[in-house]
Formats: sequence, C-alpha cells, structure tokens
Amino acid sequence: MKHKNKHKPRNNHNSIIEAKRNPKQTSKTGGTFVDKLYAYRDQHAQALFSSLGRLVASRLNALLTVIVLSISISLACGFYLLIMNTKQLTVDLESSNQISLFLHDDVSLASANRLANGIKLDPSVQMVKVITKEQALKEFEDFSGFGDAVRALEKNPLPIVLQVIPKNSLEEGQNVETLVENFKQAAEVDFAQLDLHWVKRLQTMIEVSQCAMILMGILLSLAVLVITGNTIRLEFHTRRDEIIIAKLVGATNSFVQRPFLYSGFWIGFFSGINAWFIVTLMMLILKQSVEKLSMLYNSSFHLLFMGFFETLALIFVSSMLGIVGSWVVVQIQLQQLKS
Repeated sequence: MKHKNKHKPRNNHNSIIEAKRNPKQTSKTGGTFVDKLYAYRDQHAQALFSSLGRLVASRLNALLTVIVLSISISLACGFYLLIMNTKQLTVDLESSNQISLFLHDDVSLASANRLANGIKLDPSVQMVKVITKEQALKEFEDFSGFGDAVRALEKNPLPIVLQVIPKNSLEEGQNVETLVENFKQAAEVDFAQLDLHWVKRLQTMIEVSQCAMILMGILLSLAVLVITGNTIRLEFHTRRDEIIIAKLVGATNSFVQRPFLYSGFWIGFFSGINAWFIVTLMMLILKQSVEKLSMLYNSSFHLLFMGFFETLALIFVSSMLGIVGSWVVVQIQLQQLKS
C-alpha cells in the first residue's frame, strides 16, 4: 500500500507538466474556437466544390437549367437597358420642349433683351434665345413655302419671340406649367405657348415602362426561383437514401442542406454570367444600326451597356435567387422526411 501511495503524487505532477506543455488542450470537447472555425471553413469548401463537381457530372441537366435561367434573366436585363436608353433619349428631346413667348407687336428689341436677361436669372430656366422680327420672317420664308407672298407685304407682321428652355422639364411638368403662368404676367408678353400634353404623355410613357420593368423583374425572379427549386428537388430525390443514412448517424439539417444551397448558388452564378453575355451580344448587334439611325437625325445618341456595378449586381442577385430557391425546396423536403 505504501508503494502505491508513493506513485500518486508523482502521477499528479506529471499531469500538471503535460498540461503546461499543451496549453491548447482543454476540458472542452471539439478543440478551441479557432479549430472549430477551421473545421467549419473546410466543411463549406468541401460542400462548395463537391456541388460544383455534381453539376459538372450531370452536364446536360445543368446546362439546360442554366440556359433557361440565362434567357429569363437576360430578358429582364434587356428591358432594363431599354428603359435606360429611352431615358437617355428623353434628355435629347428635352431641348425641343421649349416655351415660346410671343411679345406684343410694339415691344422693341431692347425691351425684349431686358426681359430675356431677367428670365435668365430664374433658377428653373436653362436657356433663353431671342428671335427678332427679321429672323422670324426669314425662317417663315424658308420653311413655309410662301416666301413670295410674305415679301409682297409692306410690313413685317411677325412679333419678337423668346424661346425659353426650362430645366428638368420632363421630370417636373407641374413646375413647367407654373413657369408658363408666371411668364404670362409680364407686360411685354402677348401669349405663351407650350405643349404640356406632350410633356405629360412622355412622362406617363416613362412611368408605365418603369412599372412594367419592375413587374417583369418580379415575374422573372419567381421563374428563376421555381426552376432552380425544381432542379434542386430532383437532386434531393436522387440522393434521398444518402440523406436518410446521414440523418440516422446524426447529421444536422444544416449539414444536409449545405451542398444543395451551394448547388443553387452555382446555378444562379453561371446563369447571371451567361445572361450578361447574352445582353451584351444583343446590344453589340444593335449598336451599329442604332448609331446609323442616330446619324440620320443628326443626333449623338449612343447605346448604353451594363456598367461594372450593374454587372456585379446582376451576378449577385441571380446567385442569391438560386440560393433562396434551393433553401425553400430543401426545407420542404426535410419536413417531408420527418413525416
């Protein structure tokens, strides 16, 4: 008994020394937080690349799914670019949306210039141009086709005209209407002319197009969710026995659904990239024809392509749609396994 008691303190001393030599060893199972973080990273990396490998293995199914999703996403992107290019076109049309102020016949050129300088001080006015009686008569002779009849007149019947171009006229039609009413109060102005109905029609067309773009984006997003979800559902049923065995040995729902979520990510990621190529190719095909048409109208209109941040947003949104569609389907399938 004495011999055994002599070794107890020695064993305790050895265990203390061993604990000092290995400070990372704790009484907790599973290692330190850093070890768990590394293990979590390795699990995600394995699920990420294994899901990519399964997509590559099922080339035909994955390819068909990506093509269908790419076409759906490219339709939404193409409509978005159509709206953006239409807005660019309205900037050029804004210069034609001018207010014409016809002055009284007895107003002199000096008074007209003073009125024009006063209007230029208005912060809602972009530019003011004075058209004299002689310039107005010359334009009428050139474009009306009644030059001989006009030259037979003893007196020039045309008044001095001020052409006023307001700022942001297409976006703020109500402000333009208020501006016209203010101009009518001037003593030199006989009457003011502006086609407000044209402005309102153009505004309404742009607003309707934007609403249609939003609705189309929502519908195509739902289509992406459904198609991705159906693809993941088929893969889930293919691996059903494997999942059941994994659940029996203690696999959590997070562990089971992780590779399916990454499969949805890869599907959305590749679909977004392909959609960008499709839209860019379509714009390149149209670019030359549109620029030729623009030159015929003496315009400097150029097609807008998707920018860098818009491309990143496209790929991010398509990837997230793939993940969300996969998550919804996997959750439903896991619930069915419990029942």
